[in-house]
Amino acid sequence: MTSPRAVLIGPPGSGKSTVGRLLAQRLGTGFRDTDADVEAVAAKPVSEIFLDDGEERFRELEKAAVRAALAEHDGVLSLGGGAVLDEGTQEQLAGHFVVYLQVGLSDAVQRVGLAQARPLLVLNPRSTLRKLMEQRRPVYERLASLTVGTDGRAPEEIADDIVKGLPA
Repeated sequence: MTSPRAVLIGPPGSGKSTVGRLLAQRLGTGFRDTDADVEAVAAKPVSEIFLDDGEERFRELEKAAVRAALAEHDGVLSLGGGAVLDEGTQEQLAGHFVVYLQVGLSDAVQRVGLAQARPLLVLNPRSTLRKLMEQRRPVYERLASLTVGTDGRAPEEIADDIVKGLPA
């Protein structure tokens, strides 16, 4: 059975895409992002899916994307920040090497930029991001095989830490 080498989870702005690409390069493998998979299926950006079809439809597409990626992809996989809230997804992650990229609010705010198309952060973005991070943190921590702090660190350093923490 195919299984990703590492599954990256964490809130918006934790560096899942940036670090994921670097990690995949270091491991000589492919990188896959479930948000990109959802956008490909829907033929529009995540922000438009939220606006046109609603969060519930996005979450349905996301669950399907995660299930497919976990079954098909053998490289580095990045999940959308909220993907882990689904109980089925949590169960599917059991047995995978899951890396929680931990980020503080100030670093996340800087990285997200709050001007970008982040559908859940449209109104009062800083407060919303804080609430999302607090709500999801226990789930991220419970699912993680490895937790790597990202605050004030270069993506290359973070990728190196993950490589060192990978099972043989």
